[in-house]
Amino acid sequence: MTIVISLCILLLVSYLFDLTASKTKIPSVILLLLLGWFVKEITTFFLIKLPDLSSTLPILGTIGLILIVLEGSLELELNKSKISLIKKSSLGAFLPLILTALGLAYLFYYYSEYDFKTCLSNAIPFCVISSAIAIPSVRNLRQSYKEFVIYESSLSDIFGVIFFNFVAFNTSFGAETFGYFSLEILLIIIISFVATILLSFLLNKIDHHIKFVPIILLIILIYEVSKIFHLPALVFIMVFGLSIGNLDELKQYQWIQKFRLDLLNKEVHKFKELIIEATFLVRALFFLLFGYLIKTSEILNPDTILWALAIVGIILVIRFFQLKLSKIPLFPLLFVAPRGLITILLFLSIAPENQIELVNKSLIIQVILLTAIIMMLGIMLTTIKRIKTIEETRKVLRSHQED
Repeated sequence: MTIVISLCILLLVSYLFDLTASKTKIPSVILLLLLGWFVKEITTFFLIKLPDLSSTLPILGTIGLILIVLEGSLELELNKSKISLIKKSSLGAFLPLILTALGLAYLFYYYSEYDFKTCLSNAIPFCVISSAIAIPSVRNLRQSYKEFVIYESSLSDIFGVIFFNFVAFNTSFGAETFGYFSLEILLIIIISFVATILLSFLLNKIDHHIKFVPIILLIILIYEVSKIFHLPALVFIMVFGLSIGNLDELKQYQWIQKFRLDLLNKEVHKFKELIIEATFLVRALFFLLFGYLIKTSEILNPDTILWALAIVGIILVIRFFQLKLSKIPLFPLLFVAPRGLITILLFLSIAPENQIELVNKSLIIQVILLTAIIMMLGIMLTTIKRIKTIEETRKVLRSHQED
């Protein structure tokens, strides 16, 4: 009973963090991690024994990843007016991922005794922008910035996981490997379209009062089965989300009318609301648990702080040139490159024999916190600057009116 009460209180506090994030400009992930860490300190002080929860983290992370990518893809609009934005965000997700991964892998290779492939698999977790942190943090920015962050961070999650799996599950990288990988992509796209039509049909035809839970369970099932065969399963999540989130763009096709589009749109809207609620719940639980598992010595570890600062510096430098190349305003988007759930999940996915000493839990925590704090300060400074500009404009207008 005590655990249930405590959990309810913690989730309600997490909800307050989410509500106030737009006003405080403090990313909720920082507060969630601190809250989880604070709970751990209290349980230690009062000698309260809890079961080992570390094995729960990958499960929550996997479900969280599915829901976050699904939520992000449901938010994305696909039409002709978005082509330029999609190109820029795709470039923003892919180019920094590759450059940062290769750069960090070279540094790890230079300062360690491991082969380059092992160093690359350890570098990739630091290269993925966390949509779980980025999207909620830009709610109050202008629409064009918000859309760019939604596209960029969602695609970064997908590209990052696919890139990591490609490096981790292949022993060589010849023409045969790339050919087989292309075949996997093609296969998962075909599976995605077939599954999307099937799930849309079920969403439209199920008259039972419980209809969304079976759909979510089927999505998770398809994702996990695809992973068993080393298929890029996140592509399925993205295709499904984009397809049902952009049904109006398919009106021109005759076959789509069989799905009773108006009714299906209403069901999709309800489904989207459920996914948003579920994503918040799983994300909050994940970061609370991760914060609970953090040790103070890991946050303040002097052996990794210089590496953490170097990694964050590389991330910002590459992001600077990427935004310049795409002709996108630097502020505040330069600072919106947080690391989070995907970074943790990919780090946990590295086989123990392939983990290098430089990349440990302390380094992961420090990079996540530093990127979140930099994003917070960047958004705060941009907001203050915008408010000053508005006030100055009003003063000028008033002086003109008085004259």
